[in-house]
Amino acid sequence: MIGDVIKVFKELDSKDLRILQGIEVGMKHYEWVPMDELLKITKIPFSTLEYKLRLLKKKNLVVMTNAPYEGYQIYFDAYDTLAVNTFVKRGTISAIGDEIGVGKESVVVEAIKEPELGLGELQGVIIKFHREGRTSFKSVKRVRSHLENKEHFSWIYAARLAAKREADIMNRLYPDVSVPRLIDNNRHALVMEIAEGDLLYRTKLEDPGWFFDRIMDQLKKTYEKGIIHSDISAYNVFVYDGGVQIIDWPQYVETNHPHADELLERDVRNLLEYFKRKYDLDRDIPAILDEIKASEES
Repeated sequence: MIGDVIKVFKELDSKDLRILQGIEVGMKHYEWVPMDELLKITKIPFSTLEYKLRLLKKKNLVVMTNAPYEGYQIYFDAYDTLAVNTFVKRGTISAIGDEIGVGKESVVVEAIKEPELGLGELQGVIIKFHREGRTSFKSVKRVRSHLENKEHFSWIYAARLAAKREADIMNRLYPDVSVPRLIDNNRHALVMEIAEGDLLYRTKLEDPGWFFDRIMDQLKKTYEKGIIHSDISAYNVFVYDGGVQIIDWPQYVETNHPHADELLERDVRNLLEYFKRKYDLDRDIPAILDEIKASEES
């Protein structure tokens, strides 16, 4: 739970954070970071390091093994802590609130950002912590293009790559495509503006046809930039009086992907099936696909 992470975060000192960062660095080369390697990375005396590691283990921030040697790992609670520490140091956030969404591959929490130069009102933002690989590491590697050809990597590294991938695509799409503005990215976490409105699946639409067309407009703008969402549904589209916003982009593909046409059709079909089921809305899928692909950017 993020609440537990924030409570523990307040109890940590600079040496604790240095140890967590040291294990993070070591995990680039070791499944379990050896004590000797951790001593080299942190430059903390052995007795102090050993004592601190015991305390971090009690706080569930560090995991230890004795076989085949004494080694250490961090998992998501520690990784969350390191990302939060960076955001606080950068001034990206000043407080964290409640969890507002928990999925198989992410946790989303509310947060507060101080106004620029200390002027104006506090800004509400969200932090999305990627959890890619938490449920099935092998299946994630199989279906995520950014993990191909990577033999040794950890769960947290997979999440970091997913967050970087999503950050890059959000910057590429914004503001031409209606996505929340990205504010910051560190490790496996993204800080972004709060999406407008409410999620599509939670909303009763007065004019479903108008909203469906607005979503298709966004898919067209996305396609014009050479991108296909490839995982769109009523669970990652926000609707509001003036339009729509689309979230959750780590599974996007380029329009030159060998299965681009299939993935685009699946996106359109998924949404149309939802609107058909809930609102009895009908549209011609081939005509929609032709319209979306009519003016792809060169």
